[in-house]
Amino acid sequence: MTAQKIKTRDMTFIAVFAAVLAVLSQLAIPMPSGVPITLQTFALALIGYTLGAKRGAIAVLVYLLLGAVGVPVFANFKAGAAALLGPTGGFLWAFWLAALFCGLKRDAGPLPALASGFLGLLVLYAAGVFQFILLTGNGLVEAVLMCVAPFVIKDVLSIVLGYFLAQQIRRRLPL
Repeated sequence: MTAQKIKTRDMTFIAVFAAVLAVLSQLAIPMPSGVPITLQTFALALIGYTLGAKRGAIAVLVYLLLGAVGVPVFANFKAGAAALLGPTGGFLWAFWLAALFCGLKRDAGPLPALASGFLGLLVLYAAGVFQFILLTGNGLVEAVLMCVAPFVIKDVLSIVLGYFLAQQIRRRLPL
């Protein structure tokens, strides 16, 4: 019976945080590159640092599966294969990895946890830029200038704020 309660609790937190990501994805400012300014990176950090690597990655995979089957959870209410396979889809594919990296060192103290989160951010950028280059024909420099440079400060702040907010949430909830 205890295992069932833990499993139900885990599923509930996973669902709640998948919904948080879906909501924060809609707070979007369009950009010429097609990569909008959103609170998705903040949500990914919050999810990973709150739920840990495994549950955080699962929450993001739930979000991605919802979007893949047509639920409009991606930025600007997009969904489906076009969003995942389009020029900015590489960022979406790597979302679960960013949450995973944030969760890997969440209990190791601020510096290791933030370093792991920043590594996840680099993986996110690499996957996003790779798919963007493949589908647009832009060079690496152009892709980085369009898809990474405008977001770096916001994303670094998102990782840091996500970590510290997650610490507060974890003190108050039975995670």
